[in-house]
Amino acid sequence: MLKYLWDPANAITTGGLLCSSVSLFLALSEHLELAVAVALWAVLSDHLDGIVAARMKDRDADVAKMGKSLDGFGDIIYGAVLPSAIVIQLSHASLLALVTATALLVAGAVRLSYFANFGRSVDGRFLGVPLSYDVPLLAFLFLLQPLIPAQGFESVANICFLLLAVAHVSSIRVPSPNAATYLAISIFSAASSAALAGRSFFSSP
Repeated sequence: MLKYLWDPANAITTGGLLCSSVSLFLALSEHLELAVAVALWAVLSDHLDGIVAARMKDRDADVAKMGKSLDGFGDIIYGAVLPSAIVIQLSHASLLALVTATALLVAGAVRLSYFANFGRSVDGRFLGVPLSYDVPLLAFLFLLQPLIPAQGFESVANICFLLLAVAHVSSIRVPSPNAATYLAISIFSAASSAALAGRSFFSSP
């Protein structure tokens, strides 16, 4: 099994899974800003592995098949499990957080199952909002956190992710990312990760 991970694209996907593991550990340890900062690198890995895979010529079919499945499992972890864990921790395991987390996990599983079987629509667009939007939204919310009252922030986070869960399985058509989009996502993710990590370290006692 492990021989398939030597493929460059699959190795990048595995790196993203490692980032997700570290992020989940940090989230459960209540280092939420650091958890989001690390999760952003899982997002970057998810975009980079697709770019690398697309540029590999004569890639073995079995390696590509393994990579596609591995990428799907990586998506559900960083795109649904991680945001769910962070929202639960942020909301102190409230009933609302349970509803939000359940909605995210179910929507994520349904969306990825649909995509695995039917792919993109005939016009090349995604049906529903991709899971890759979840962690950047978390980062954006945490960057704005100092401007939002503490109690209000929990409600804002839950409402945003409940709406995003609905958007994941909606009929919204989302264009496939182009080079400019990938660049913008990469810059935002790297800058946000640095900002959140720096703020977390400097605010630590």
